[in-house]
Amino acid sequence: MASSNPAFNNSPAFSERASTAAKLTRNTTPSTEGMTAQQLTELYSQPSATPAQTDRMSYEDTMVKIVVSFAILLVGAVVGWFVPALAIPALIVGFVLALVNIFKKKPSPALVLSYAAVEGIFVGAITMFFETLYPNIAVQAVIGTLVVVGVTLALFTSGKIRASKKATKVFLIAMVGYAVFSIVNLILMATGVSTDAFGLRSVPVFGIPLGVILGVLVIIMAAYSLVLDFDSIKTGVQRGAPRVYGWTAAFGIMVTVVWLYLEILRLLAILRR
Repeated sequence: MASSNPAFNNSPAFSERASTAAKLTRNTTPSTEGMTAQQLTELYSQPSATPAQTDRMSYEDTMVKIVVSFAILLVGAVVGWFVPALAIPALIVGFVLALVNIFKKKPSPALVLSYAAVEGIFVGAITMFFETLYPNIAVQAVIGTLVVVGVTLALFTSGKIRASKKATKVFLIAMVGYAVFSIVNLILMATGVSTDAFGLRSVPVFGIPLGVILGVLVIIMAAYSLVLDFDSIKTGVQRGAPRVYGWTAAFGIMVTVVWLYLEILRLLAILRR
């Protein structure tokens, strides 16, 4: 199943067919040619090698990489909170690092962690801005994000929710539509056509701000994007992808969770108005 997250789509460990697994893991089985009967017995009586010993991707190792990445992101968020002037520089640098991580053939831990730090600064600065306008909104946004991520992971782990081709097609169409809307809204705000802080999102639809309706839909989209990310990680582990691709998974999860958090933060701000 293809993921909507470019971090996974540009990696052969997550996006190609099962034949790739054989290429990724070849030469991991020792040759038995020329071995004596005793040596063969000793070889096959040994316990199976763990993913770490074979340098393959595992859930445990990937989770460690994800936790480390988010820890760095939180440190960056603290810096951004106290130095909000770094928001714009962090946004630009973060965008460049995101592109590098997406298109880089082999994942780089240093680049992924650098992205986490810079993105954390941007998130912290934006959060501080909204917190100044709407006290306690940061705590609400964090709790909301944790709830969505936790529920989505629980449903995916239990098998009650799975990615499907039909749902993914609908999701991708909705993503394109939302991207077009966001660009148009940004242009209208930048040119002064729309003077409201949230642009077209403040336009009432049956008495409800459009931003509220869109916010709920986009949060659902972000949750489904998480399902696709989890599915990609599962595929990577099952195919025996190299262990280093755990950093790709960490980067992909960060991108989705940050997107989810910012959408929840904006939705709460519109509701608080």
